[in-house]
Amino acid sequence: MTNPFFEKYNTPHDTAPFDKIKLEHFEPAFMEGIRRDNEELDNIINNPEEPTFENTIAIDYDDEKERYYSLLDNVSTVFFNLLSAETNDDMDELAEKMQPILTKHDNDISLNPKLFARIKYVYEHHRNLTEEEETLLNKTYDGFVRSGALLDEEGKEKLRKLTEEASMLSLQFSQNLLKENKAFTLHITDEKDLDGLPDTQKQAALEAAKERNMDGWVITLDGPSYGPFMQYATNRELRKQLYMARNTECTHDNDSNNLEICKRLVNLRREVAQLLGYDTYADYVLKKRMASNVQNVYSLLYDLIDAYKPTAIKERDELRAKAKKMEGDDFQMMPWDTAFYAHKLQLEKYNIDSEMLRPYLELSKVIKGVFGLANRLYGITFKENKDIPVYHPDVKAYEVFDKDGSYLAVFYADFHPRKGKQGGAWMTEYKGQCINGKGENIRPHVSVVMNLTKPTEDKPALLTLGEVETFLHEFGHSLHGMFANTRFESLSGTSVWWDFVELPSQFMENFSLEKEFLNTFAFHYETGEPMPDELIDRVIKSRNFNIAGACLRQVSFGLLDMAYYTKKTEFTDDIIPFEKEAWKDAIIGNQLPDTCMTVQFSHIMAGGYSAGYYSYKWAEVLDADAFAVFKKEGIFNPATAQRFRDCILSKGGTQHPMTLYKNFKGAEPTIDALLERNGIVKG
Repeated sequence: MTNPFFEKYNTPHDTAPFDKIKLEHFEPAFMEGIRRDNEELDNIINNPEEPTFENTIAIDYDDEKERYYSLLDNVSTVFFNLLSAETNDDMDELAEKMQPILTKHDNDISLNPKLFARIKYVYEHHRNLTEEEETLLNKTYDGFVRSGALLDEEGKEKLRKLTEEASMLSLQFSQNLLKENKAFTLHITDEKDLDGLPDTQKQAALEAAKERNMDGWVITLDGPSYGPFMQYATNRELRKQLYMARNTECTHDNDSNNLEICKRLVNLRREVAQLLGYDTYADYVLKKRMASNVQNVYSLLYDLIDAYKPTAIKERDELRAKAKKMEGDDFQMMPWDTAFYAHKLQLEKYNIDSEMLRPYLELSKVIKGVFGLANRLYGITFKENKDIPVYHPDVKAYEVFDKDGSYLAVFYADFHPRKGKQGGAWMTEYKGQCINGKGENIRPHVSVVMNLTKPTEDKPALLTLGEVETFLHEFGHSLHGMFANTRFESLSGTSVWWDFVELPSQFMENFSLEKEFLNTFAFHYETGEPMPDELIDRVIKSRNFNIAGACLRQVSFGLLDMAYYTKKTEFTDDIIPFEKEAWKDAIIGNQLPDTCMTVQFSHIMAGGYSAGYYSYKWAEVLDADAFAVFKKEGIFNPATAQRFRDCILSKGGTQHPMTLYKNFKGAEPTIDALLERNGIVKG
């Protein structure tokens, strides 16, 4: 049987041949890829010539050899992207089998003394290098050091065991969370229990039941189902049931419990950091971040608490007063009430409701609007190409063309929740950008994966404004990937310091509340009428509704993250009470004794944000500051957009992120624009 990973893909732009890839192709391709990697490693370390940048750090291969030696990267990219977006029990089983093998292989390379000796020699004796070459050399050398290359044999062996165990536990954490999420359904058989829900949500719940061959209606823990139920359902007991199901995931006495896994992951990462000479895992991580040290992270988080907490308390008190006005003075607000009464208060203050906007935010129109925004800013265009294979019918594949008409990238968009798909939203790549030895610019294949509202039998997919913001956010990441224009793939696109990577994504969210942008696509899906100006005005006026509470929520996650990863000694506390204590300075509402965020906090346990969750608020300072430049010069000013593209989006990680930012703005960012945007201070 032919294995598509072993052959030329013969697809448009050499895209992954999803229509030919089967489960049985992965393991042989993994094992052959490992063998080829080892062959390449032998070639490098046994090269009799003096180590140079060209024969050790950045080897230019011809097309045939490039494909030959990139096999493991190719199969790993496809497999692990699908593991998040379109998995099943067989893929999960294969992941459990391959994860330790792949981690051992990575360690075999990063801990190979002969390879590191050559890298170290080049690091100390290199020729004059370009800035990008020097960045790659430093990144390569530092990467090996940070992966244990300077440890003695006993230390290397210990590091191997720690990283292999952490790798397996991260995988298990994610699998447990997906299983718990998909296992729960709120099955409703009495239509009275749907009271308050808009027709759109009732229809979606009806179809969710049909998909499961069940009578009545089904509410799930997926965002497009869970969020509206918590916001609209008048049945308080069912809101409580749903809230507790969501917020106790992976705490139950079953095979999907993540409590001990989280505890062990925290300790494993601390042990790795201390083995490498750092006091804590946060110290290890922040060595390669804009924040640079623990104190700077805490300074940011507590500056935000000081700035936002007084307003957040006012918001909380106003919400409680609204609830008591509706329910009586004895009413005690609980977490499952927050979204419900916030919706009532928002209606009272601004006469605005996310359902009012849905008819104007039909997905196909939103897609055109987002693509149109990219065209207006950067001149790029998108054309769907149905000849590009996709891994699920929900996925659309587009060719992207630059303003001069040249091919720029492939863009995949995967919009809706389904059984084998993780929750949330993310951007990833199937191929990174680089310039090969012949000087050809190899263009990237980027993908955004989301869980947006699905179409129903009688309605197209109608989004909330929050879902439009999610689309813009991930699209911002994709622009970072699509505009990549560097020589080396490991420095291109989103390969930047972790607390800089959210700038392009969060920057794009700003456009969601710009009238001139909404007017390009927000038309009623039935009548074609544009979204009324007075409705847009109400949306804009309500933009900072409960903004301070939302800020503190993000800050609380950052505090929790830092509490785990600034531990200097073994973590032995019970997770749930530790969590309550860790983030209490940013909490202004009730804390329930049984709920737990940690066990479902993929970002810091399995998603690469360990000791880095503060990055979202760090980048929010940057994005507000950057958008203030656009507001001053014109939000659609092509010259400003070109400068943003040239200075930030196309540069990847070729320079220090603060250098890139100052090249764009001419100065370092300040917190002022964020405080002004959020209405905390007056402009």
